[in-house]
Amino acid sequence: MFTSFSTALSALNATATAVDVVGNNLANLNTPGFKTNVVYFRDLVTQSLGAGLGETQVGFGTGRPLTIRQFTQGAIQSSTGLLDAAVQGDGFFVTKNAQGNTMYTRAGNFQVDDAGNLKTNTGELVQGWTSLNTATGVLDTNGAIGDIVVPVGAAKQPVASSLFTLDLNLNSSAAADETSRFSSAIKLYDSLGSTHVLTVHFQKTAPSEWAYSVTIPGEEISGGTAGTPFDVSGASGTLTFGSDGLLTSPAPGSPISFDIPGLATGAADMHLAWNPYTAANTGRITQFGQPSAPSASSQNGSAAAQLIRVGLADGGKMLAQYSDGQQVIVGQVAMAGVRNPESLIAAGNNNYQVSARTATPAIGLVDIAREFTQLIVLQRGYQANSRVITTVDELSQETINLKR
Repeated sequence: MFTSFSTALSALNATATAVDVVGNNLANLNTPGFKTNVVYFRDLVTQSLGAGLGETQVGFGTGRPLTIRQFTQGAIQSSTGLLDAAVQGDGFFVTKNAQGNTMYTRAGNFQVDDAGNLKTNTGELVQGWTSLNTATGVLDTNGAIGDIVVPVGAAKQPVASSLFTLDLNLNSSAAADETSRFSSAIKLYDSLGSTHVLTVHFQKTAPSEWAYSVTIPGEEISGGTAGTPFDVSGASGTLTFGSDGLLTSPAPGSPISFDIPGLATGAADMHLAWNPYTAANTGRITQFGQPSAPSASSQNGSAAAQLIRVGLADGGKMLAQYSDGQQVIVGQVAMAGVRNPESLIAAGNNNYQVSARTATPAIGLVDIAREFTQLIVLQRGYQANSRVITTVDELSQETINLKR
């Protein structure tokens, strides 16, 4: 009978632990990326009474309960933070703490320090990729991960134009004389980011043939005359169209190339290629029985611009937005998947670290209704076991009274 004391006491201790776990779950309801713990009770070894054949078995109570962290998907809250992120499904953000240890977290409330380092709100460095492929200029995610450092207050270097396109129609009904003259302008950038407006002139010279030439304002060329267009050397020739109004010459794959030397801004000479065809080798310039008119133009240069903001986009891409409206991918946040995330050890500050049982270094908010229900169940369990203690005390008192 007196083992009932220790049996009930073990239940009190186990239930108290469970209440602590639930209390901790409830305390972290608003903690980003917090994962709830679930309590699992277990019995202690059973004692066989009598002849040892197991007819009467009495347990010794309950052992210290196991706690397993539940890495299930929870609700994702909306946020106005440019650097706030949430994981949909399995996975962890990878971070490094001040000691250089790799940590894992589901909390995505990030921020940037004065040096441009992307950090968690508790100071861990977020890991990912920021290196650009030197050949393509595209973010390289094939290398090792490292600290994500984004540009802070830096100006974007200008990009000199090297390729441009013009989409337009030339009137097939126009007379082959000066009355057919038509011009289309396009703005380009030099190596210093200064703008230059090139004007492409067209004039019909024969049925299905148009002569073209390119000019630049004279004041933009050293030795040019202000107010007088300057003819660009090598930027003239003839366009030929077929009976269907489509471009036939120059042939596809033969861009019209020319240089503009001696810029008054002091920038490097411009080396330009005008491609009159699309990637599918369809002519961008047509000759149909409609008035001559442009429809579109494009070029690959850009001016210098100031950084306005940095934010996270879908997929964990770090986007830098500049004053010219251009958005550039400057980083990629790394994710880690763990086959058995329940083996991770909580390290505080919403971080986890691997244990000896972790395979290879998975989110949800606490379900408040479930936790309050669990709290009530545990409270009733604690009350019931307290009653057992009281009952055993009364029985022992009766036993003592028998000796009187």
